[in-house]
Formats: sequence, structure tokens, C-alpha cells
Amino acid sequence: MKRIMLGTVIGVSVFASSAWATNNPALNTLPGFIQGEIAQTAYDGITDDLLTAGLGASGLAGPAPVFNDVLAPTPAELRRLAIYNNYRALVDTVPGGGYGTFFGPGVGAAGEGLISGEEYLAYMTVPGSDVPVIVMAQVPDSFDPANACMVTAPSSGSRGIYGAIGTSGEWGLKKGCAVVYTDKGTGTGSHNLETDSAQRRNGTLTDADEPVQFRADLSDTARGDFSALWPDRFAFKHAHSKVNPEADWGQHVLQSIEFGFYVLNERFGRPLPNGETLITIKPENTVVIASSVSNGGGSSVRAAEQDHRGLIDGVAVSEPNVNPRVDTSFTIRQGDGPVITEHSRSLLDYTTALAVYQGCANLAPAIRDTAPLNAVFNSPVVDENICNSLANKGLVTGATLDERATDALRILNENFGIQPEQNLLAPVHFGLAVAQSISMTYANAYGRAGVEDRVCGLSMAATDASGAVTPLAPAAEAALFSASNGIPPTAGVNLVYDGALGQPTHLAASASPSSSQLDYGLDALLCLRSLAQGSDAVTGGALSGDAAALADAIAMGISEVRASGDLHGKPAVFVTGRADAILPINHTSRPYFGLNQRVEGQKSNLRYYEILNAHHLDVLNGFPGFADRYVPLHHYYFQALDLVWAKLTDRQPLPPSQVVRTVPRGAITTPLTEANLPAISADPAATDRIRFVDNQLRIPE
Repeated sequence: MKRIMLGTVIGVSVFASSAWATNNPALNTLPGFIQGEIAQTAYDGITDDLLTAGLGASGLAGPAPVFNDVLAPTPAELRRLAIYNNYRALVDTVPGGGYGTFFGPGVGAAGEGLISGEEYLAYMTVPGSDVPVIVMAQVPDSFDPANACMVTAPSSGSRGIYGAIGTSGEWGLKKGCAVVYTDKGTGTGSHNLETDSAQRRNGTLTDADEPVQFRADLSDTARGDFSALWPDRFAFKHAHSKVNPEADWGQHVLQSIEFGFYVLNERFGRPLPNGETLITIKPENTVVIASSVSNGGGSSVRAAEQDHRGLIDGVAVSEPNVNPRVDTSFTIRQGDGPVITEHSRSLLDYTTALAVYQGCANLAPAIRDTAPLNAVFNSPVVDENICNSLANKGLVTGATLDERATDALRILNENFGIQPEQNLLAPVHFGLAVAQSISMTYANAYGRAGVEDRVCGLSMAATDASGAVTPLAPAAEAALFSASNGIPPTAGVNLVYDGALGQPTHLAASASPSSSQLDYGLDALLCLRSLAQGSDAVTGGALSGDAAALADAIAMGISEVRASGDLHGKPAVFVTGRADAILPINHTSRPYFGLNQRVEGQKSNLRYYEILNAHHLDVLNGFPGFADRYVPLHHYYFQALDLVWAKLTDRQPLPPSQVVRTVPRGAITTPLTEANLPAISADPAATDRIRFVDNQLRIPE
């Protein structure tokens, strides 16, 4: 591996201005936010590559690669497994679901889709924080300086630096564009508080005093005292960095673009006799598309809002996690359904509601036996206990279990604006602890709480078959960089309810002190709900003391991540599945589009495409019960990128906002065809058009 030594030390800011911020933008200079050295690696596209780590399209669809030494994997092995896992976490690779036909490394490319080029990896920081953020630029050998292009790829979810490799990474690399990635201050950065072991940038572990992705802000004495009380616990960067990284996601993306231009000009700029380099690749002659999915998509949207230097030309995102500024001057209505006035709830608001009520709602007769994998991932006994606990606290009504579960489902649909289309998907998400993990992580992050605060009595650790805390197996810890999604439960690290009846226990197996029942630690989930709504979730009364202070801090943190809706007229496309069960569309894409219409009016170039029979996690489509009902949103995300590219390079108009009426394939054994996936129409029927009229966002049924 070749390394470019920059003569700086991690954690000590260089403060060297980048070319774009100086009065002499002609010379290429290292951005001041880069910390330490840049690792540069060339990939030949034969034995290893940028997109698939040498696995190729068939390798990504096959068994996971293994380490030669499970206790000491090499950086190359960790990278390969990280790319494999991150690709498959977002893309359905099961035959018939579109992989290899509509998308995948080999589609529109030669052979297995291996892409040669160079990869540049570095740490960076943002003003006001010394928490390391990882940034990466990939430059394919097909990059043409005369037709320069760049695509952003901030990670989805809380994933690490390769978290968008299969989404905007694949599209950009196959287009011949430079792709710039960032873990946006989340990532797989884990800190074993018992051993002080943490991950280097390349994923290997160390307990030495050297640069790492993340270590909790604790002295050795404080860490020892904490471990004496709470042994074998972990801290994770997103939850425990004390900086609310989401507030800086837009800045992370903008800095990644700056880093990309620096790298491109180091390679393709004009060298001068004095050793300096003239900039030849700049925003004015480079097509830059801000992109990615989920949290990464939201990050690129925020970057476009904050772009006052003309770095970004267009936006193409899928299912973006945006928390739009609340604007009650407009409403949302789907078909002849109810008028939605309470849209734009925050992520923590609706997610804590799902964490509290969905376990009971799993048993509602309307979905109990039809929701895919409900019985596989959820215990009817635990769900019944949740219903009983909620009823005893006066949070659901009904004399029978069916009535209580139905009321829980009603609360989610009517009180919290959760689309009925997501009801069949929500049970498996609850079983996978999606809402529970998001609630815990984001409550900590928004409130800038440390691992030592154990918000709502929750911590992170490995657990045994009985749910008791146990040390994480060394082989599992060695693989965390490659296997973790950055937000426990993940890769063997679980959510632990320290206040569970009896002893600290895996949250899913916890009995609440208030009920003495195995009810998924409902007391802890209600605590998180109280912090989100700023009042006691059971009584409605005011919070006091530390809880009130933390709730106020969380409210402030949420206000810092609210999106403005102002894209400054940039061509932009959102694609979102109507059945999204993680980021409900009445609080994300729909109200953002409405807010944008209010803010930009006739100057808006945002288009919104709502895809029927599509949801948030395409990977589930490889399972029976999902394959027959849902189509890959990923396919329409690539269409969004194609449309924005055509707008920017050929001045082709963006199609009007519309509902796209897909056709499920009916069985996992029936391959998807073009008949299942109608294209976004350049001239949609009037009955399919999404309109903003008289301060109402009108969505066709």
C-alpha cells in the first residue's frame, strides 16, 4: 500500500484552507479538515477492484468470504467482507429479484463488473468537533478528466465507509465518475470498554494510543470504574460520540466533495516546476450529483441545502431520512383519504412510538397471520405481554387481546400517520429490533449523551442464550468492521436493559420491573418515548430532574437536524416506496416535497416519485412473503440517477412528480420482468400525477 504522508497528526487540525476557500483557487491545496495521512491503494480490476473487492457479481451473490485467521484478519480481508456485507444489506441478490438483470455489477458492464482504479482513505473532522469522520474517494481508471463527474456516497443507516458501495457507489463507478464516500460520523467505530480495544481506519483492532475510528470520552480511571459496575460493555460512535453527528451530515458530504476535488487534481492537475499543482478539475467543469439512500440520501439533501459554493449540480436520492421543518400551512392527502395535518414528525418521535406499540400491534387480526415472517421473528407470548402491559398502563384499550392489538395498530396508523401499506412489513422490522435500536441510538446522539450515562438504563454488550451479558467472542470482535452496521443489535453486540427484572438482560428477553412480565423491556422503551415527546409517556405529566434536562437536550438536537426544504433550484429527484416501514413517508419524503414547494415555489426543480409495492429494505424481497408482494426500489433509484444525469448533461426535462404503479411478481420463483417494473413516465396520466395545489400535497391512490 502506498501512503501519501502529509506531515500532520491525527487529532491536531491542520487548518490549511482548501483551494475552494482561498483567494487563489488556482493551486491545489489539502483541505484543512483532513487529519493525518491519506492511504492510497491501486486495484487492478482483476485480482481486486473498487466495487466488489475482487468478488465480482457472482461472488457478491455467493457465500461470504472467509478470513485465513479469524482472530487476525488482514485489512484486505476486512475490506472484502465489508464490501460483501454492505452490498448485500441493501441489494437483493437472490435470483429472479432483478440482480443481474436490472442492476448489479455485471449489468451494463463487461464480465463480472470488476472496476480498476485507485482508492483514497482519510480521517477528517468538522469545525467544533475532534471526533474522527472517515472520508474516501474512489477514482476508476475509466475516469475522463475531459468529462469529469463525481457522485457522493454517504453511508446509509449508521454503516461504515463502504455503506453505499452497492448504491451510488455502483452507479457512479460504472458511469466512470469519481465517487466520494463518508461514514458521516456514524460508522462501525466500536470501543470495547473492558479491553480498550477499538478499530483502526482499516478495521483492524488496537488497544494502543493511536488513531482509531472512535473511543469513548472516558479517562482510563473512569473507564475502569464503569467496567467494574457494567462489565463487557461497548460504546459505538453514532450513539456515544457526544456530538450529534446528524447535525453535520450535510457538512460531511460537502467536505467529501472537496476531498474528491483535491484527490482528482493531485492526479490530473497540471504540475508546476515548484512542486505545486494547478487545479484543472473544478466544480465548473465537473458534473456533481449528491446521492445515496436512507440516511445517506438525507445527508446529500442536507448538503444540497447548505451548498453555497456551487459544489453540487443535482440531487438523486432514494428513501431519504429527512426531518423536514414543521410547516402546518400545508396538508397531505392520499386519494380520498383523510387529510393529514400532523406530518413532519421527527425520526425519534415516530420511531419511539413504533418501539412501544408495534410489538402489541403484531397480534392485530388484520396482520397477525398475513405479515411475512411475523411468527418467525416475534414471540406471541411476549407480544401478548406487551399488549397487557400497555393496557394496564392505560395506553391501549380493549377487553380482549384482539381488541388491544387492534387499538395499538390504530394508534400507529391514525395518531402517528403511519401508512396502512407498511402494516404488513412492520412486524418483521420489530422482530429485527429496527425501531428499538434507532430509538436508543438517536436518543443518545440527539442528547449528546455518553456511554456512561446509560440512557433509560440501556447499554450495549454481547449476550448469551439466556440473555445475560457475556464477553464478545474474540473472532466476532475481530470482524466487527466488516459485519457491523454501526447500530446495535449488530454483529453479536446487543441492546441490554440494565434495569431488567433480575439482572441486566438482552432487551428483547427482558422483564420490566413495573409489570414483572417478559414484555421486551417495555419500561425502557417507554422511557425513550418519554424523552422523545418531552413528557411522561404513561401519565402525560411533566418530566423532572435529569430526565427533563435530557429531553430538552434531545429536543435541541432534533431542531439541529431539521431540513429547510430549500434546494436552491437544483434539479433533484426523490424516489420512495409507499410501504416504507422504517422512514414513514408522511414524515419524510412527502412533507419535504410539500415544504420545498412552499419554500421554492415556481423555482423548484424537485420531483417526487412514489413507488407502489416498494419499501425500505429490498434485501427482504429475497424471502417468500415479500417476493410475491414487493418490487425493488433500488431499480427506481438507479432510474432517478439516470434522469438527473440526463438533465445535467443533455438538458432533458425531469418527468413530472408521479405515482409509479408496479406489478408484484406473485412468487419468488417468478423472475421480475419489465412488465413488473414500469419506467418513470415522461408524461404520466393525470390520475398518476402528484400535485401541490391550494397548500395541499395531493397523492393519487
